Amino acid sequence: MTDAATHDLIPETALIWAREGRGAALATVVETWGSAPRQPGSQLAISGRGEIMGSVSGGCVEGAVVTEALEALGDGVPRLLTFGVSDETAFSVGLACGGTIKVLVEPVAPWLPLLEQLVAARAARAAVGYVVDLANWSRALVALGTDPAVDAVLRSDKAAVDAGRFIAPHNPPLRMIVVGAVHIAQPLVAMARLAGYDPTLIDPRETFGAAERFPGEVVLDDWPDEALARLAPDSRTAIITLTHDPKLDDPAIRFALRSGCFYLGCLGSKKTHAARVARLLAAGFSESEIARIHAPVGLAIGAKTPAEIAVSILAQVTAALRGA
Repeated sequence: MTDAATHDLIPETALIWAREGRGAALATVVETWGSAPRQPGSQLAISGRGEIMGSVSGGCVEGAVVTEALEALGDGVPRLLTFGVSDETAFSVGLACGGTIKVLVEPVAPWLPLLEQLVAARAARAAVGYVVDLANWSRALVALGTDPAVDAVLRSDKAAVDAGRFIAPHNPPLRMIVVGAVHIAQPLVAMARLAGYDPTLIDPRETFGAAERFPGEVVLDDWPDEALARLAPDSRTAIITLTHDPKLDDPAIRFALRSGCFYLGCLGSKKTHAARVARLLAAGFSESEIARIHAPVGLAIGAKTPAEIAVSILAQVTAALRGA
């Protein structure tokens, strides 16, 4: 999990604070009704010194949650808090408009070994559900494929309450694989990382993939289809091809079309894509398979600069991920 953005490392932060003797509590959004800026499963870590990382709302709910968390650190008892507001007073508690938010506050000391297991599972890219019985506060980590309710939460990537149990999904980080270490890729991988993706670049051309152009990033110099075969893209992977060179893009596209990736976007004009489609049809791909390709890549926002194009690509990836 070292590649994840710091603001996504909420359990890891709580574990560090607990190990350092600062004390730590985790606050998690359990349910929302009406309008709320953070979805169920969103987390806030609070140290015994009042330090925070993460968010459960967009405003003053955090202040009330921190107060309750510090009290929970004192008595060791979890809390299930409910904040309900009218439209007129919504902004004072961080809601965009009237609604209700329910937040679970847990001091981590009583379940520190389980938190350590959770952090280890996240580091190993294992999909697990964190399950809390809201009646007796018993907790468990449940692996994918062992509990239908947990499986449903992991598939939706959204926390839920089921039969008196709060289930929070901890899925592997989203991945973005970019074929072509071109100029657009430079802002794209940086933006992708901020959005919670673990990016990987593929480019066998030494000049393009130079470490100086992408400091700190993973750049593979293998042929694209060979690299993709090793990376094994799955349903939490987006693939973008940017080289403009069919010798590099086409092998990646052919592999991606029959992989489990949730998004495939390809740079190029409509004319370029028409030629690409003809090559894929000749190679035996069906029209329905080819229809998976987003091309020209990115939302049509009039983007001109590499950074603007990167914004349009990430926006389209997000739309595909969230079913928009």
